[in-house]
Amino acid sequence: MIASFRRTLSALAAFSLATGPLVAQTAPPSGYASVDPFIGTGGEGHSFPGAVAPFGMVQLSPDTDTRCEIRACYPHAAGYRYEDPTIQGFSMTHFSGAGHSDLGDFLVMPVRGDVVPLEPGDPATPRSGYRSRYAKQSETASPGYYAVQLDDAQTRAEMTAGTRIGVQRYRFTPGAPAHLVLDLRSALYTYPGKTLWSSVRIRPDGTITGMRETRGWAPARKLYFAMRPSAPLTGHGFFNAEEKVPYKGFQGPSRGRDDAAQLAGRALVARLDFGLLDRPLEVKVALSSVDEDGAIANLDSEPGDFDAIRARTRAAWEAALGVLQIDAPAPMRTSVYTALYHSLMAPSVFSDTDGRYRGPDDQVHRAEGFTFHSTFSLWDTFRAEHPLLLLVQPERRNADFIRSLLASQQASPFGILPVWQFHGRETWTMIGYHAVPVIADAYLKGVRGFDADAALAAMVQSASYGPYGGLDWYMRLGYVPIDKEPEAASKTVEYAYDDWTIARMARALGKADVAATFEKRAGNWRNSFDAKTGFLRARLSDGSFREPFDPTAINYGSDYTEGNAWQYSWFVPHDQAAMFRLLGGDAAAVRKLDAMFDFDNSKLDYSHAEDIAGLIGQYIHGNEPSHHVAYLYGFAGQPWRTQERLTQIVGSQYKPTPDGLSGNDDLGQMSAWLVFTALGFYPVAPGSNQYVIGRPFVDRAVLTLPNGKRFTVVASGLSDANRYVGKVTLNGRPLPRGYLRHEELVAGGELRFTMQPRPNRSWATARAARPYSASAAGVR
Repeated sequence: MIASFRRTLSALAAFSLATGPLVAQTAPPSGYASVDPFIGTGGEGHSFPGAVAPFGMVQLSPDTDTRCEIRACYPHAAGYRYEDPTIQGFSMTHFSGAGHSDLGDFLVMPVRGDVVPLEPGDPATPRSGYRSRYAKQSETASPGYYAVQLDDAQTRAEMTAGTRIGVQRYRFTPGAPAHLVLDLRSALYTYPGKTLWSSVRIRPDGTITGMRETRGWAPARKLYFAMRPSAPLTGHGFFNAEEKVPYKGFQGPSRGRDDAAQLAGRALVARLDFGLLDRPLEVKVALSSVDEDGAIANLDSEPGDFDAIRARTRAAWEAALGVLQIDAPAPMRTSVYTALYHSLMAPSVFSDTDGRYRGPDDQVHRAEGFTFHSTFSLWDTFRAEHPLLLLVQPERRNADFIRSLLASQQASPFGILPVWQFHGRETWTMIGYHAVPVIADAYLKGVRGFDADAALAAMVQSASYGPYGGLDWYMRLGYVPIDKEPEAASKTVEYAYDDWTIARMARALGKADVAATFEKRAGNWRNSFDAKTGFLRARLSDGSFREPFDPTAINYGSDYTEGNAWQYSWFVPHDQAAMFRLLGGDAAAVRKLDAMFDFDNSKLDYSHAEDIAGLIGQYIHGNEPSHHVAYLYGFAGQPWRTQERLTQIVGSQYKPTPDGLSGNDDLGQMSAWLVFTALGFYPVAPGSNQYVIGRPFVDRAVLTLPNGKRFTVVASGLSDANRYVGKVTLNGRPLPRGYLRHEELVAGGELRFTMQPRPNRSWATARAARPYSASAAGVR
């Protein structure tokens, strides 16, 4: 963690869990006003502060450093870090909280006066390039808007975005010519040869168009742009930095012509001249994965100037955030609303206004009757992000996500659903086939608008594609052998969970044969569970467990994925009761959970593992495999222990500060965890149609559901002292169980918690009151 991650005690105290009722005569700020886009831009959050519309194709944000050959890419995965002193420019595409870098397309930077070298320059050497220092106190951001004063450029820069466009506004200090640098070389996760080809040209009407194809995290990714400035060009220069020939008017290695209307190559940079301006310069840019004409059509589809686009996007964010009304102290309001904001950025729109998009086969397709979305970080987001979207977004939007996954499967050269997809391209990052639980959970919770039979067939196909991730061995042996496939222990249990969700959807569709097959496969997690040590372990193809064994070891490409035996031994979300029995019963399970949280890490060094952050013992909140673990005490009949652990996690892992996320937000998963937890429940096993009850962190919340009904959560007496649940009522009647059914939630009503200073050791302890486990439900 960076030094600023450790705030003063007064700042921590400001994030108290509750401070009593709000003053009656003071209305709390709106959800929109409560969002702080700078949360997560420092520390390990990897979020960006720039302008984006809900699920927008464009994420227009500042890049402070893209020099991966000098600095590791990981800290700058989103292009921006809060503590960096300079801004390199403003590019059109970014990930929110990913653990990997790419994008950063079509960077623009204002330049005032004499044109500086058309290179970014060194952050430590002012005016060595077009990069600029900036005044941190001048920086401001809100949903759909970002602004900053660029000191060296003597320019006020503002950003806003629509669904498929970004708009920049530059207020140059008068008295010198205004220029823009358009750098088609700049990218996040840069290395030699990343840009395979690019082009730029000026059309007769003054529209600037171009494209580039890159080889980065996603291979052969093509993206096109169309740009319209509000003032006419007075001159321009297109240069190819690969051709090391000095050129008049440009200080640096390049070749080009000031009167060239177009240029193509692998290292292009453009200078756009506007002369002396007497008003702000607005630049509207649209993107397309299809072609330049598609980008122009997208540009025309969202008319209006900067202020009009900003107003429309603000209204969209107010509506999206307005589905949740929260009463809570200001620090908690800010954290929860910002978490909701971060949860509403992806999956992002990727089809053009005419429905065309480029798919995983690199061919152009057309989405008929739906909007194609991409950017699916499925290993992360199946857990809480997608279940949250089912509650806060219209059914049509969620159906579009499913139809996008199915369209990608149909266009996949391998015939399987996406694993980790962005801009229509597959990255093969992470493990599992986690599009499967996203589809199953949506269908089981009532989302329609897609072909359910075709969806089930795609799910089965993805779970049966032998060459992927050791699936051939998994289907043959009932587990993934470590001598045939890396990260085998993790893959075995994640496949088993995904298989259970296939079985659940097959049962719902009346496909008994498919359900029986995958119910059997769902029990394969047992084949890698070592009852002797009490840990999930990797097995060899001869059936023996791999030795030596260290449950604390974390190494990439070894037995586990971004974790170790401590985290992955709890990954049986569909059958915790069976796993507890293998551990020796409820008491043994609770002892092991306590041992995980209380583990002494003082002699362990995980600095080699980038994603291991937010440690509480061997619980790692900064990475996803741990996210359900605090809720497991309730499966052992001790829900008050879940309440204790949630207090510990929320108090230490979330703050309303730039370093306020303990780990990568991972396209909204870290944020979705907080939204659910703040409301008092969490989807431990998507596909079960249950939410495990924890404890609330807000005084009152009203959730407006997609069907128009409202579900209210009230935490009576919530305070720092009253952190335990005394009793729970649903619509005025006692709720004796430790879970909430989805159908109860979407019916609307009130979930009321009465909070108290001491644990209630009798509530929700009976076996019949515990959340879903497959074996307890009669599924073997």
